[in-house]
Amino acid sequence: MLYTAFIFGLISSFHCIGMCGPIAMMLPVDRTNQTKKAIQIITYHSGRLTAYATIGFVFGLLGKGFFLAGLQQNLSIFIGVAMILVVLTPDKIFAKYNFSKPVFKLISKIKAALGSQFRNKSYKSLFTIGLLNGFLPCGMVYVALFGAIAMQSESLGVLYMILFGLGTVPMMSSVVYINSFLTIPIRNRIQKAIPYVAVCIGCLFILRGLGLGIPYISPSNMSLFIQADPNCH
Repeated sequence: MLYTAFIFGLISSFHCIGMCGPIAMMLPVDRTNQTKKAIQIITYHSGRLTAYATIGFVFGLLGKGFFLAGLQQNLSIFIGVAMILVVLTPDKIFAKYNFSKPVFKLISKIKAALGSQFRNKSYKSLFTIGLLNGFLPCGMVYVALFGAIAMQSESLGVLYMILFGLGTVPMMSSVVYINSFLTIPIRNRIQKAIPYVAVCIGCLFILRGLGLGIPYISPSNMSLFIQADPNCH
């Protein structure tokens, strides 16, 4: 299921352009030295990937708890259904609730720290901008975290979120070079495809939990468990 992380990151990056694109466009990079500029952009992305890996570790650890409790199949089905519901629920429904209210002060501090880093062109500042950017609330990251939980271990949770982050890198890098490449109509058309991709990924998680015996997609119930003795004699 790890490949779904990169695919979702790739398609989600078109959403990220609208949310985090302005941050990428304002990066204090060297506009005259292309080699240095590329290294600076990589440094920024390294910060984002570090943030994603950190939260992937936390949610992967949470998923491991479910795995050890023998709930991995039901968890995979639940996560698949949750992914589908999140992307199909109209935005106006979520607008009624301020999910970030409990951590509003923390988010405000992150934004303030993020703003202060734009005045410095050091690599440390670029990494910090990426790191803080990665911790800002994002609907697509929330959906990806469902996948990290389903990975059933902290290491795979980290890898899942890193692959998700890598999927966003090409498009998020391009906005630094060509700000006007994607017009608003093109972005809108591409964003319409995001729910379909998320639904497909959600269906894969549901199939995985059902244990239908489909190789690589829905392994049988027996193969989902580690046993001391082989199943066949």
